[in-house]
Amino acid sequence: MSQDLYTAPDYYLLDELLSDEHILIRDAAREWVKREVSPIIEEAAQKAVFPTSIIKGLAEIGAFGPYIPEVYGGAGLDQMSYGLIMQEIERGDSGVRSTASVQSSLVMYPIWKFGDEAQRLKYLPKLASGEFMGCFGLTEPNHGSNPNGMETKFKDMGDHYLLNGAKMWISNAPFADVAVVWAKNEEGRIHGLIVERGMAGFTTPETHNKWSLRASATGELIFDNVKIPKENLLPNKSGLGAPLQCLDSARYGIAWGAIGAAMDCYDTALRYAKERTQFGKPIAGFQLQQKKLAEMITEITKAQLLTWRLGTLRNENKATSAQISMAKRNNVDMALQIARESRQILGAMGITGEYSIMRHMMNLESVVTYEGTHDIHLLITGFDITGIPAFK
Repeated sequence: MSQDLYTAPDYYLLDELLSDEHILIRDAAREWVKREVSPIIEEAAQKAVFPTSIIKGLAEIGAFGPYIPEVYGGAGLDQMSYGLIMQEIERGDSGVRSTASVQSSLVMYPIWKFGDEAQRLKYLPKLASGEFMGCFGLTEPNHGSNPNGMETKFKDMGDHYLLNGAKMWISNAPFADVAVVWAKNEEGRIHGLIVERGMAGFTTPETHNKWSLRASATGELIFDNVKIPKENLLPNKSGLGAPLQCLDSARYGIAWGAIGAAMDCYDTALRYAKERTQFGKPIAGFQLQQKKLAEMITEITKAQLLTWRLGTLRNENKATSAQISMAKRNNVDMALQIARESRQILGAMGITGEYSIMRHMMNLESVVTYEGTHDIHLLITGFDITGIPAFK
């Protein structure tokens, strides 16, 4: 078991822009990752299992619904705090951050924002504590980038709804206690429904043979005439804008999280380059290696500034969906490029489980696609600046 020697880069002294509370929250998450995630994550990824033993710890550091009000079991923190926690968790592993992102932004967020008080009190405290784990059902086998084409439907049967359909590529599905599922009613209007494990006709087969997010549980949601109590419909918002609002929150967390993965790769490569000797000196002394490292820290710093500003806008309720898309796209692409360059600095050692780089690289191949592909986010920016949609 290798020791976690991680030192976070802060080239532009961005810690000076954070409050004492932000730093305390960030450092608590950082230390928890070093203590609880780093020692087990390589084995979990090799075995392709999600380490359920860390769920309690994730709850304790506030990773589940950090911005949810305390009355519902959340920590009542701001958006900057949420971003910093996601950054530290993804420094450990993207799959672990995915678990926290889904729980926070795609399960707790819609129940908080679109649910009624009874739903909030029933589900949110248990989700915040990790007693309940949740998942989010939007993507379908035939509908990824075009969620409006969903085929999952529900009918009003008088005293209940009848749900039929399937969702695919669902993080947390294999072990989730509740699922926030988006489906069309008989008029074709999209609504959110809370589906509970144990409801007859509801199954969650696991997706196997993944080369990415191996320490994260992924599965399907299958609905075969599932009876949904009417009180499980989210009453306060309908239409495609409801799940997309959830995705805004999750994508914001991803923008922060990807920086964590990039920082871990950079820190690993920098340390290795200083220690690895070739031709009589550390390889960090050669121009091409310095070029790689200098470009890495530059791109990380730019991404840090981008997300700090986005966090400020989120706290002021000024951030737009398009701004979030830009940050998600930029930061994940940045992290993926840094992972690839870092792997080259380590040479053959970079592909081994002794270092985190190859695991980050494989994970980021999923992150660059999910919750809006790299290309779709580019077109969202294009639409925002031209007013002309290119994806219709």
